[in-house]
Amino acid sequence: MNIQVTPLAEKKLKERLGDQPGIFKLFYDTEGCGCDGINVLLLVNEAESGDRPIEAGALPFIVSRQQEIFYEEKMRLDTEEQFTSFKLDSDSQIYGKNVLVRDIRSTTNTPSSQAPACNVSTAG
Repeated sequence: MNIQVTPLAEKKLKERLGDQPGIFKLFYDTEGCGCDGINVLLLVNEAESGDRPIEAGALPFIVSRQQEIFYEEKMRLDTEEQFTSFKLDSDSQIYGKNVLVRDIRSTTNTPSSQAPACNVSTAG
């Protein structure tokens, strides 16, 4: 699997890494969303068993073997100067125009133990 990261997206992701080591994990989050799910980039301490590397230039990227079926072999990650989110797409589809980075390095790597990536109002 390969993600072509634009120079601006690479710059912003490196800023998110800061001085701490970390790996960007492409993750399709369906926990607690009340929606079909959204793509997020988890910033984790280390890869878990079952994670596979993604070629993304100078940046460390991984994806779970269970989740790689959601993605195509070649994708692109881009952003705009005024936004904190990213756009993930491929030649055949847009995975998300508002892909956020969720830094979970100071906690466990297990995505399901984190707060959901999208907020759902149940007021009625």
